[in-house]
Amino acid sequence: MNSQEQKLPLPPFTLETALQKVQLAEEAWNSKDPERVALAYTIDTEWRNRTQFINGREEVKIFLIQKWEKELDYKLKKELWGFRENRMAVLFQYEYHDANGQWFRAYGNENWEFDENGLMRKRFASINELPINEAERKFK
Repeated sequence: MNSQEQKLPLPPFTLETALQKVQLAEEAWNSKDPERVALAYTIDTEWRNRTQFINGREEVKIFLIQKWEKELDYKLKKELWGFRENRMAVLFQYEYHDANGQWFRAYGNENWEFDENGLMRKRFASINELPINEAERKFK
């Protein structure tokens, strides 16, 4: 994607377009396709994911490949918390299991900043997770 391409909807966001942007992000992440997900970010995107710092779309792809190799049967739900102009705050939960069959649920929030073309240039995520029994799963 070159810098002239756009990822709709574009900022400044309205309630309708902010909700749409969050839904599109949820769908992309649930595809577990690192190429697809990475196209939503600028070439030089900046991330903080827990304590890990990721810079650039290529590092995002590597991060996602490694994530979904370990987090099996991953399922995510996102919820808009707030927005203004080109920024959003999003709550999320996701579930997955590891190679040993142990299930986990992660809770967190993200702060997003978009460029004028609707690509995310900054993503700061705070995440906590806990082990759960398979019977406790919400997202099947």
